Amino acid sequence: MSFILALDQGTTSSRALLFDHAGGVRAVAQREFSQRFPQPGWVEHDASEIWATQAGVMHEVLAKAGLGARDVAALGITNQRETTVLWDRASGAPVAPAIVWQDRRTAPMCDALRAAGHAPLIARKTGLVIDAYFSGTKLKWLLDNVPGARSRAAKGELAFGTIDSWLVWNLTGGGVHVTDPSNASRTLLFDIRSGAWDEELLRLFDIPRSVLPTVVPSSAICATASIDGVDVPIAGIAGDQQAALFGQACHSPGLAKNTYGTGCFLLLNTGASAVASANNLLTTVAWQRDGKTDYALEGSVFIGGAVVQWLRDGLKIIRSASEIEALAGSVPDNGGIYFVPAFAGLGAPHWDSYARGAIFGLTRGASAAHIARAALEAIAFQNVDVLAAMQKDAGITLTELRVDGGATANNLLMQFQADILGVPVVRPKVLETTALGAGYLAGLAVGYWKDAADVAANWKVDRVFEPAMDAGHVQQLLAGWKKAVDRAKHWE
Repeated sequence: MSFILALDQGTTSSRALLFDHAGGVRAVAQREFSQRFPQPGWVEHDASEIWATQAGVMHEVLAKAGLGARDVAALGITNQRETTVLWDRASGAPVAPAIVWQDRRTAPMCDALRAAGHAPLIARKTGLVIDAYFSGTKLKWLLDNVPGARSRAAKGELAFGTIDSWLVWNLTGGGVHVTDPSNASRTLLFDIRSGAWDEELLRLFDIPRSVLPTVVPSSAICATASIDGVDVPIAGIAGDQQAALFGQACHSPGLAKNTYGTGCFLLLNTGASAVASANNLLTTVAWQRDGKTDYALEGSVFIGGAVVQWLRDGLKIIRSASEIEALAGSVPDNGGIYFVPAFAGLGAPHWDSYARGAIFGLTRGASAAHIARAALEAIAFQNVDVLAAMQKDAGITLTELRVDGGATANNLLMQFQADILGVPVVRPKVLETTALGAGYLAGLAVGYWKDAADVAANWKVDRVFEPAMDAGHVQQLLAGWKKAVDRAKHWE
C-alpha cells in the first residue's frame, strides 16, 4: 500500500502529513519556527529555518508511520503565499530574511503606484489590488535594499521564489526552480489570463526576468525529490488557500470554502471565468491541471487565528489556544466590546494598510472573558464583510459555507459564524484540507486517484452549524462592528 506525502508550509509552522487513498491521515508531524518583528509593521522569517523544519517533519512523519520513502507514491506542496525569498543560486543561501505576507514595509511604495495611476493596469492583468500583501513590492524592496542584490540579480546570480519554489529548490538540491500558477498569481507580476510573467509589469516593478521561476501546472510531475536516496515525484503545488479549496471538493463553480488559519481566506470557485471584482476582492488562479485553468474570487482577512495567538503570547490571558473557547463561553455575550484585530492593516474588502488593532467599548465591567469573546467574534465579523462583497461580485447567494483550518474546532466560533452569516456552516470530518488538497493534486498527477470525482467522494461532513440568532440581534451586532472598523481605519 502506498501513500501521498503532503508538505504544508504555513506562516507559523511546518507540517508534513501522510494520506491514504480514502483521504485519511495516516500520520502528521509539525514544528513551529521563529517569527521576527524587527520594526513596527515588519514581519520576517528565516528561510533556512523554514527549510530545516520542513525537512525535519518530512522525515519525522515517515518514521511515525513506520514507512519509508519507497511507500510514497507522490509528494505535494502547499505553502503560505506571498512570502518572498531571494537566494544565491550558487550557494543556495538566502541573501536576506524572507519578507512575510503580513509585512507592511512596502505600503508607501504601494501608495506611490496607486498615485501614479497603475491600479487599473495591475487589476486587469493580475486580478489583484495594489497592496503590500503581495510579493512584487517585497521583491522590489529586497533588490533595492540588499547591498549588491540588484546587480547580482541582473547577472542571473539570484533566484526569487515564494515558499513553494524555495522548498522545491531545496528538495531537488538546487536543480529545479519552479512555481505554479496559483502562487504566481499572487506576485503582481503574472498575467492570470495569458498564464505568463508579464513584461510590462516586470518593467513597472523593475524586476529582472532572470530571478523568476518557471511556471508549471499545479497538478503534474515537475521535479523529483531525493528522500533517503529514493526518488519521489513532486507532482502537486498550490498556494495554501487554493489547495484548501481543492481539498474541500469545491471543484465546480459556485462552491466556496473558508479557511481559519493565521488569517481567514474565503474562496469561491468561478471555474474557467476570471471574474473581475467590483467590490475589492481578488481574482486569482485556483489551480491548473489537465491543460485547464480554474479561477476563484478571494477575500483575504489578515488576522484570524493570529488574534488568539496574540491573546496567548501578547496579553497572556490564555496559556494555550484551545483555552479560548471555555473562556469566551463563560460570558453570555461580548458585553458591548468590539475587537478590530488590524495588527497588519485590514485586508478585503477594506484594503487599509494603515488601520491598526483596536478594542472598543471597554468599561470597568469588562473582563478577560469579554475580550476573548470579542476576539472570536471579530474573526467571524471579518468574514461577513468578505462574503457580502463576494455575493455582490458573483451574483449568487451562498447556500452553505464549507470551513476548515485549526480554529474550526472551536464550536462557539463556528456557531457564531453561522448565526452572523445566516447560512449553515459545514465542517468536514477531515480538517486537514489544505494539505489534503496538495496531496490530491499530486496523487491525481500520478494516477493514485482517477479523477476529481474520485477525490470528491472522500469528502464527509462532521457537523453542520445552523443559524439560530434573532435577525434583529444580528443587525445590532453588525452595526457595532461597522462602527468599530470605521474608527480603526487610517490610524497610522
